[in-house]
Amino acid sequence: MELLKKWRETAYSQTANKGDLQRLWDDYFQKEKEIYAQLLTNPDEEVKGTVRELAEKYGVDIMTMTGFLDGINDSLKEANPIEEMEEETQVSLAFEKELLYKNMVAAGADWLYELPEWEPIFDEDKRKALYREQKSSTTIVKPDKVYPNDPCPCGSGKKYKKCCGKKG
Repeated sequence: MELLKKWRETAYSQTANKGDLQRLWDDYFQKEKEIYAQLLTNPDEEVKGTVRELAEKYGVDIMTMTGFLDGINDSLKEANPIEEMEEETQVSLAFEKELLYKNMVAAGADWLYELPEWEPIFDEDKRKALYREQKSSTTIVKPDKVYPNDPCPCGSGKKYKKCCGKKG
């Protein structure tokens, strides 16, 4: 069975004991944080190897590494073949720094985007700007309602009801 399928069946199981799932995720998030802390100490170095080699390098089991690869995939310079990945599949962890930061914000993973290892990469102003950029990209802004007696938004100077708001 492909690693990703096995990971998702375990981590997102609808039938598993809720306490077991909570412990799995608590353990996973702690390991994920440790891996990111190591990756961010040298963000421009491309870390690559087989899934098994990376699991050994970071001291985690294959399933944890599979979950990590699933999570980071959207932030990579070149996506890994995670759908058909096996233990001997070659993968890369070369990530886009800004994209990774924004994806961590999008996921609500404050334990990741607040890691002190980000500080030498982006100054506080840059981190705040990336945070705002990500948050505003998912905010729906409704245009102001135009009422019949308001000036027409086209700029004609006429009332809306006598200009663009005319029916038929």
